Amino acid sequence: MSQKSVIALAFSVTAILLSLTNLIFIIHFHAKQDVQYVVYLGTNHKDTNEAVFTAGEAKLHADMILAKYFQGFTIQEANGGWVENGVVSHEYTLVIYLSDTNLDQVHKACDELINKFSQSSVLIQANSTKTEFYSGK
Repeated sequence: MSQKSVIALAFSVTAILLSLTNLIFIIHFHAKQDVQYVVYLGTNHKDTNEAVFTAGEAKLHADMILAKYFQGFTIQEANGGWVENGVVSHEYTLVIYLSDTNLDQVHKACDELINKFSQSSVLIQANSTKTEFYSGK
């Protein structure tokens, strides 16, 4: 192999390594592995199955609690349903999306939500995802 071929090969290998390093940097720092927590919060009283708050009040109370624990969150409205002893029940439900946090913080917020909304429990899902805070070009 000629000296020019060796130099060309060395430059090619160096270029490939630099490209891979750049790709790893972009993936690692711009789109990180994360867990998205989804909390399903019913709004009927655990004992009476009657609404604890109106829809507007429920969103307001949840918003105030979540703002104490998280820098950002999303609340969606849903209608939950379940069957108990052959009877179908429904309730207004808040679905809360949380990213860039940890399960301990989620539990702290849920403790307060459970108390405020008179719930026996809330459903928490932890979904692996990639998170990127994109600001445009």
